[in-house]
Amino acid sequence: EGYRNFGTKLWNATRFAQMNACKPVKGFDPKSCQHAVNKWIVSEAAKTAQEVTSTIENFRFNDASDSIYKFAWGQYCDWYLELIKPIMNGDDQAAIAETRACAAWVLDQILILLHPFMPFITEELWGETAGDEPRATALISAAWPVLDDSYIDEAAQEDITWLVKLVSEVRSVRSEMNVPPAAKGKLVVIGASAKTLERMATYTDVLERMARMSSWEAADSAPKAALQAIVDEATIALPLEGLIDLGAEKARLQKEIEKTEAEIAKIDQKLANKNFTERAPEAVVAEQHTRRAAFTAELEKLQEAINNLPG
Repeated sequence: EGYRNFGTKLWNATRFAQMNACKPVKGFDPKSCQHAVNKWIVSEAAKTAQEVTSTIENFRFNDASDSIYKFAWGQYCDWYLELIKPIMNGDDQAAIAETRACAAWVLDQILILLHPFMPFITEELWGETAGDEPRATALISAAWPVLDDSYIDEAAQEDITWLVKLVSEVRSVRSEMNVPPAAKGKLVVIGASAKTLERMATYTDVLERMARMSSWEAADSAPKAALQAIVDEATIALPLEGLIDLGAEKARLQKEIEKTEAEIAKIDQKLANKNFTERAPEAVVAEQHTRRAAFTAELEKLQEAINNLPG
């Protein structure tokens, strides 16, 4: 099922590229990209191509498939295609043209690197994404990517890695506190370096959309009733006033804690019964231990969430 979902993800990413007029551009040089997000995805494509090539040459086919799987899903589909939406919806025609060409070029590299593991769907998508002119060859005959370190831009990688980390942290604390997905909130940045403040300004439009940020400001200390996350040297605070009802959220979490504790108690009672543990099939007893571990992990998360509530 996981690989079927991956195939669907790849198909949908291809449709997104087509709908946004991303098609191969003859003579496109990925090393000429000017936008950081494009430099980043080219860098990651180069690193992935190097890793896939090395692992295949050393007959580590599982590692090779895992590498291209993670890049295609985790970096290209989940992050890159989201990060470029502000560019595609903007007015900078040069940036749009570069991004369209870059997105198509990286998709080509993905299809080539995936072809040994998923030959049929990649061959189909190769033909579908040809653009204005038919492909010169079938995918099975396409040149294998040889992307050396000259394709890697360390500065762009650092910038976008920071951006991904920040968005992930903000999403995580919002999810833990049950902040409504549509609600936007201010971010307060404490103890930030000049570089971090520069990045906050540069990627404001992305943060507004992907981290549901309404605005941001630098401060010396965190405001009251704010959730906090650490991103590199800075503390990122999310004031909760106006986002959630703290009393109602605390009551909800307490109710979930009591419910989970009751489930654990029932399992403990069952496992303490020798008639059950000695007579029930091993698989049934093992299932109870597995359920207890899952409920215990859930209880720890709930307790952490309620402890993190301000006030």
